[in-house]
Amino acid sequence: MALVVHTPGASDFASLRAEFELPESFTADVLAEAEAVASDPVDDGDGREDATDLPLVTVDPPGAKDLDQALLIERRGAGRFRVRYAIADLAAFVPPGGCIDREARRRGQTLYLPDGNVPLHPPGLSEGAASLLPGMIRPAVLWTIDTDSGGEPTSVHVRRAFVRSVERFDYDSVATALADGSAHPSIEALPELGRLRRELAIRRGAVELQLPEQEINAGPDGEWLLTRRPRNDLEAWNAEISLLTGMAAAAIMLEAGVGVLRTLPEPDDETVGWLRRSAAALGIDWPAQATVAELLAGLDPTAPSSLALHAGTTRLLRGAGYTAFDGQLPEFATHAGIGGPYAHVTAPIRRLVDRFATEICLAVTQGRQVPHWVRSALPELPELMNSSDARAARVERACLDQVEAWILAEHIGRTFEAVVLRAEETRAEIFIENPPVLTKCSGTGFPDSGRITVRLTAVDPARRKVSFERA
Repeated sequence: MALVVHTPGASDFASLRAEFELPESFTADVLAEAEAVASDPVDDGDGREDATDLPLVTVDPPGAKDLDQALLIERRGAGRFRVRYAIADLAAFVPPGGCIDREARRRGQTLYLPDGNVPLHPPGLSEGAASLLPGMIRPAVLWTIDTDSGGEPTSVHVRRAFVRSVERFDYDSVATALADGSAHPSIEALPELGRLRRELAIRRGAVELQLPEQEINAGPDGEWLLTRRPRNDLEAWNAEISLLTGMAAAAIMLEAGVGVLRTLPEPDDETVGWLRRSAAALGIDWPAQATVAELLAGLDPTAPSSLALHAGTTRLLRGAGYTAFDGQLPEFATHAGIGGPYAHVTAPIRRLVDRFATEICLAVTQGRQVPHWVRSALPELPELMNSSDARAARVERACLDQVEAWILAEHIGRTFEAVVLRAEETRAEIFIENPPVLTKCSGTGFPDSGRITVRLTAVDPARRKVSFERA
């Protein structure tokens, strides 16, 4: 039975918000500008095509209102596909150098907390005028990507357009519809293309971690529930369309010699060697010719040894950041986790950098000069995003730690079954399945992987700390 905790209600995370100095709202000048542009979006002067006849659909978590992307996948015969990917056009609602722009640079991205988000843009835009809500005509940046029968892109077209989403779906409903053969025609081909793109990702060497994901949900009676969020194929396939677009954007910017990329260095030989030794210690057969990506793709993600190896694989994915360039190609331009150059362009409602990268792609593909407001921002974008990413990670971890402490506070002395993810001499990183908790445990004689019993010895909800020892 899952453990839950009853808490006071909407103000549960108020102290955490204060600790991280998260803004509670937007200033009057930002809201006033948002209200003005919501009814009168910026005209870029280049015209905007009417693509409202395309039956685009959105696929997002249940209840989402900040809808960045709408999708249509068409089969073109001989195993080929055409992807239409409409991305909310935030540049139409954010005057360069204006109040919204300045505040967005300060925030960097939308932060998601269990009791409500801290949006990058005013809700009147992010959940209203700019969001690709069903039945509403919206300005968008429309990517059209044709692929060959292997899923590789053969042509990329980017333009501004008006679009109208015809349906809003969530992951569960789409997964059910795909399983029973009733999926909407616009995404009926998603599994086929998604699988092709996943196969390509593995061949590129893309590293996909499959560690357990913790998720906080509100229960019907005001309680918080900590659950293990299962990974499913649909989300992976959907993500592949975003990655396809991001890789296309990176190629456009690299060819033009101006842009901003999401980068991650390749692991050095020593780190890969350490992982290979770890696999041997865990009893995992790693064929000499198999890459890291091929090995991980073939593991059973529920096996303790697989979880332990995935935990170790995080060492391969250190050093992620952003690389901006203008005139001279960067010395380093790839993302090891994706297996090639990549750029963020598909979530401008929720992430600052996407708006700027998108403008570069539009200008380059249309033979225009990159706008000055974009070029002038390139030097500061990496630091703005790195700082924002770090804060988002700290906030997410603090929320999980807080709920873990609340849930476990009444269970001091109880024993739990856990999986060892990473072992040292006197402590180990463990995963407890119920409630799903990733934490540290003290003790000795830990196995390299496998299941152990641990005892909860102390909980401090005010400091968001829990302590376990090996039973």
